[in-house]
Amino acid sequence: MGRYIAKRIGMSVVTLFVLICLTFAMMHAIPGGPFTSDRNVTEAVQQALNEKYHLNDPVIVQFGNYIKDLLHGDLGMSYQYQGKSVNDFIVDGFPVSGKLGLVTTIFVLLASIPMGIVAALKNGRWQDMLVMVIATLGVTIPSFVIATMLMYLFSYKLGWLPTFGISSWKSFILPMVAMGGYSLAFLARLMRSSLLEVMGQDYIRTARSKGISEFKTITRHALRNALIPVITVLGPTIANLVTGSFVIESIFAMPGLGVHYVTSINNRDYSTIMGVTIFYATFLIAIVFIVDLFYCLIDPRIRYE
Repeated sequence: MGRYIAKRIGMSVVTLFVLICLTFAMMHAIPGGPFTSDRNVTEAVQQALNEKYHLNDPVIVQFGNYIKDLLHGDLGMSYQYQGKSVNDFIVDGFPVSGKLGLVTTIFVLLASIPMGIVAALKNGRWQDMLVMVIATLGVTIPSFVIATMLMYLFSYKLGWLPTFGISSWKSFILPMVAMGGYSLAFLARLMRSSLLEVMGQDYIRTARSKGISEFKTITRHALRNALIPVITVLGPTIANLVTGSFVIESIFAMPGLGVHYVTSINNRDYSTIMGVTIFYATFLIAIVFIVDLFYCLIDPRIRYE
């Protein structure tokens, strides 16, 4: 187990370093710079700004300086907002994105897994068909369409829920449903198919032949193995939800990290783009690593040698 953890940590570091290299290379391969889009900035002012932020240095020198600052936890200064660093954007925006993502994750888990279990146990009946209809709609309809429909119905027509900001807990309901629609549908379908496959295994039939009740057969034998495929995709799903949705945050005007990321792309704010990308990648790698460690708890047959 210890060797596996050390190996995974090493692989995670290498993966993150490769991502940093690729992101840095792509940012410098894009024509122009963070100050070329501003028509009010003269050529002389652009040169002065490039000198100030060391953008005229050789690329290898810029990369070395960036890695050195990164090792000290400094993600750099924003090129578009005077006196604001990328760390400030993360500190200000991630709590909102993280809170929305956490609420959405809880909603998705509490809804999708029971839906998948009910659909599998009621296979071919109306409960199964209802779950599959909901799951199909959740997978096929884009999140921004769901968000627009929810805003029109529950805000414009009924006036029950707010459409923007985070004034109260009600502000998270519509973004939660819109952002979690796809994940809920995907996990429900996966849970259903996995449980149906497990229920057809020989050891389930053996348990039933021994007179074990259906409830104990499902809870003690079937569910534990059926959850393995769900756990496999749970890591990226949780990471994607917790880091927030750029589109949903923009639609509902939530001051999350996604808004800063979209703005930085439009402004070619290299340091912000790289910093937020690295932050998201680190979070994703950490979540996937933690989920992998839970495999041996879910299935005792899995051992990390």
